[in-house]
Amino acid sequence: MKILKTIYIAIILTCLSFTSMNAQVHILPIWEKNIPGEIIENDYQEKQIYSENTLKQVSQVVTPTLTMYKPDIINTNNTTVVMVIPGGGYSHLAIDKEGTKIAEWLNSLGITAMVLKYRLPSDVIMKDKSVGPLQDAQEAMRIIRRNAERWKINPQQIGVIGFSAGGHLAASLATHYNEKIYNQTDTISARPNFEMLIYPVISMQDDITHKGSKNNLLGASPSSTTVTHFSNETWVTTSTPPTFLSHATDDKAVPCENSIRYYLALKKHQVAAELHLYQSGGHGFGLSPKETHINWTKEAENWLLNNHFMQ
Repeated sequence: MKILKTIYIAIILTCLSFTSMNAQVHILPIWEKNIPGEIIENDYQEKQIYSENTLKQVSQVVTPTLTMYKPDIINTNNTTVVMVIPGGGYSHLAIDKEGTKIAEWLNSLGITAMVLKYRLPSDVIMKDKSVGPLQDAQEAMRIIRRNAERWKINPQQIGVIGFSAGGHLAASLATHYNEKIYNQTDTISARPNFEMLIYPVISMQDDITHKGSKNNLLGASPSSTTVTHFSNETWVTTSTPPTFLSHATDDKAVPCENSIRYYLALKKHQVAAELHLYQSGGHGFGLSPKETHINWTKEAENWLLNNHFMQ
């Protein structure tokens, strides 16, 4: 397994780059050496689902990566980068709908996007599955900030956007960025400068959580202390980054109370925040041009402009 991983990382480090219709794409490893808290299991392999030659879904991630999508036309005044975190209930990654397509939308705004393919919670390959995804997210943010000068980006304009369970991971990054969950190689901050959370899982409290995400991340019977620790609305402080939230009222998978409680916590701590609740749209709407949620991308763009996170 270690030999295969070494070969895999060596391949990506050659900067497998290719040109898509909308962007220049580069794949980067999150961990160049050992993954913190990993358990080697040779039979545990990444699974990919394709449809019409497009990678739609990924599960059983063993080697996490960042895929950089740079706009074809670079605006030298727009040095914003957004890390994209797909959802999937902490059981798989909706890597196309909430990854690649979101990167292409950000590229259309002149923003560089970094799609995070993170490890999903698993007792098979992790000593502590509850922190595995956050370890990847923290280090990914540090990689981006560590390379800010090299990639010609503004280290004060590095944001994150997360969807569903990916929204939980993004909010965890925004509220637990200082939590020591692996041995860092430097003092680079993992704090995003802003966050955009789209139909996010925020809380692990039973009355509003997405039970699949909770079970996958924390197990069947987590302690009340663990539930509180991973309920991000309880960890908002004045240092939590400015936040844009979008949710559909008729979301039956992840109740909109997740976004509402997070927004109220942000408001209480005087963190700049904007919440858009739509009459309809259900869950997982992504960029789908249906229902009343279709304007969320335009509203997110306006929010980025009004808060000077892009030009």
